[in-house]
Amino acid sequence: MALRLRFTLCVTAASMLLLSACGLPPASHPAPDSQAIAPDISASTHLGQAHAALRAKARAGATQSGIYALYDPQEAFAARSLLARAAQQTLDVQYYIWRNDKTGLLLLHELLRAADRGVRVRLLIDDGGTSGLDDELQALSRHPNVQVRLFNPFALRGWLKPVGYVTEFKRANRRMHNKSLSADGQASIVGGRNVGNEYFGATDGVLFADLDVLTIGPVVQAIEQDFDRYWNNVAAYPVDQVVRQAPRLTLDALRSNGAALEQSPQAQSYRHALENTPLVQHLLQAQLPMEWAAAHLVSDPPEKIQAQAEHKTLIGEQMRRAIGIPKQSLDLVSPYFVPTQAGVEAFAQLRSQGLRIRILTNALEATDVAIVHAGYAKYRKQLLQAGIELYEMRGQAPEYAGEDEKLKLNFTQFGSSGTSLHAKTFAVDGQRAFVGSFNFDPRSMLLNTEMGLLIESPTLAKQISESFDSQIPSRAFRVSLDDEGHLRWISGVGQPPPQYTTEPQTRWYQRWTIWFLGLLPIEWLL
Repeated sequence: MALRLRFTLCVTAASMLLLSACGLPPASHPAPDSQAIAPDISASTHLGQAHAALRAKARAGATQSGIYALYDPQEAFAARSLLARAAQQTLDVQYYIWRNDKTGLLLLHELLRAADRGVRVRLLIDDGGTSGLDDELQALSRHPNVQVRLFNPFALRGWLKPVGYVTEFKRANRRMHNKSLSADGQASIVGGRNVGNEYFGATDGVLFADLDVLTIGPVVQAIEQDFDRYWNNVAAYPVDQVVRQAPRLTLDALRSNGAALEQSPQAQSYRHALENTPLVQHLLQAQLPMEWAAAHLVSDPPEKIQAQAEHKTLIGEQMRRAIGIPKQSLDLVSPYFVPTQAGVEAFAQLRSQGLRIRILTNALEATDVAIVHAGYAKYRKQLLQAGIELYEMRGQAPEYAGEDEKLKLNFTQFGSSGTSLHAKTFAVDGQRAFVGSFNFDPRSMLLNTEMGLLIESPTLAKQISESFDSQIPSRAFRVSLDDEGHLRWISGVGQPPPQYTTEPQTRWYQRWTIWFLGLLPIEWLL
């Protein structure tokens, strides 16, 4: 038995050593690397003409971009699909996660249909989020109008892929968290949503409450230039350099599978969403009501993945310089909120200067990453003692009395058994707003690459702030301290509203696990 154990250990060690050597060589990109289309070249496209007409109609300034917020998950899905259908020249698509599920395959089919019309499609996905998609991506890349690249990929595929997190942890631990879709260099969608059922209201499980914006104008060119930075980076590998197996799915089969799914009963609600969402049609007809404001892209350099980016170029520093010092208020929505001790002290200093600071994150019952909640929970008392207002989103939606009580950020169920906050947004002084992929945690700050838009829009900022005034209290727990300094969770509904002395809707072992995880020196990973 001892001999067998030693043999097993030796084989395991040798296997791990071998696997650790299975790294990827530098990517070999086609030369020259491709670039985004220039706005003047696509000015004659349908989207280009619509952009010009909307700008003229609004008498918008040259530096202003049009912004349309996408709160509803099915509208967010339809916007992506219909924008792909409207494209005539190019589609540049960048995501952290692309699920091999109903909505993921439907959107993949839209990209293929666009390529069949002659549209150049560039699809860039972080390889940590491509589980089960190797065959589809390999087949899609064979289309003459499609290029597919995997960012920071894993050498091992299939069921062995997770081993890469162990054998190449230093590299694999850093991921491309960016999310954007741009059509003809004229219109882009940027925000918090990945591509998958839980982001578009197509699941009976947990639905992510999220926020994107559809934008046109000069900021789209900045988004496209940023896409090029990632597309042409050494960490972006053509899919055929990573997926080396013999093809198991033909392009024709991919096309047939997508068409069949599109007509299937399970896609019926999304056919209806596409038919009944006039958003892109109104855009093309220059009738879409847009907020016109100066919008600035903030984005990490792709070299952050190799830990080679200068600190001053990171997104956190970009936002700090762009925002300056808040004077009146900060309203922050972050599903994964790990302030760190330095962050708590910074919030406390702002609060001591008279700022009102309100923060919404997930309750333990709502979060999909409990270990991140542990990184937040240990700072709750300090934040409350400093005067910061804390709200934790509930996992189960309460019964609403009427339409006016629905949360503007779309924190409703849409048939889901539960909801988890996923929107990443904040408002500063009621004047400026951020929408993007950035979480207030060490991972977004130091490890993953992120992107988003800083929008000089009192209208959008006011919508976020008003959610805290009238809607978030009915959808979240207000966390407070009692006279003895103990945590209390107060529900926003009920007469009187229920109060809890422990994390609501959780069991003792869940709370114990959170406490224990909070003791571990892993905050830098969260």
